[in-house]
Amino acid sequence: MMNKTNETGGNKSIAQSKGAGDLQAIIAQAVNPEGGLPPVERWNPPFCGDIDMEVRSDGTWFYMGTPIGRAPLVRLFSTVLRKDEDGKTYLVTPVEKVGIRIQDAPFVAVEMAVTEEVGKQVLTLRTNVGDMVRIDGTHPLRFEIEKDTGGLKPYVLVRGRLEALFSRALMYDLVALCEDVEMNGIQWFAVRSCGEVFPVIESARLAELSL
Repeated sequence: MMNKTNETGGNKSIAQSKGAGDLQAIIAQAVNPEGGLPPVERWNPPFCGDIDMEVRSDGTWFYMGTPIGRAPLVRLFSTVLRKDEDGKTYLVTPVEKVGIRIQDAPFVAVEMAVTEEVGKQVLTLRTNVGDMVRIDGTHPLRFEIEKDTGGLKPYVLVRGRLEALFSRALMYDLVALCEDVEMNGIQWFAVRSCGEVFPVIESARLAELSL
């Protein structure tokens, strides 16, 4: 387990750290020196407990009940996130992993560019932590309909099992690009990107959506 010496000569792990500065110093050791994202999918460290960190549905990160206002620090945390098969999300270093809480999705899609390549529409997203994601077969869209409100919640797969929820404003931009598409004899309200068709809801049920 990665250690940090405190004033009394003891050691503490990420799960025992008392402030965001401690977390930054520890997680910085996991940054890929060659650039790019750290290879968290290849690391298999022991689980060292949960910490009081939460990502709210609007993309705001909290530590010990306080918003983390430093964008570079949030970006650093985001690069060592991993969602495992157990459905939980962790901060992962080569020598330990700790659990954090995710209110909805770890990222929020906040900007979308619409371009064309070889006559096909291409949608590229930017997340609140700076990831650029092209919607395609590797980074597909999925949609949920909230049972209570009927509201549409689009998600895009960013990497691994980590998704970004579309911001409310961006959701409207996405819906504006949707069209009726026939798939297996059924009319769907769907959106296209990179030659892929991503169905939202059957056209006959479109009136059920609360937009």
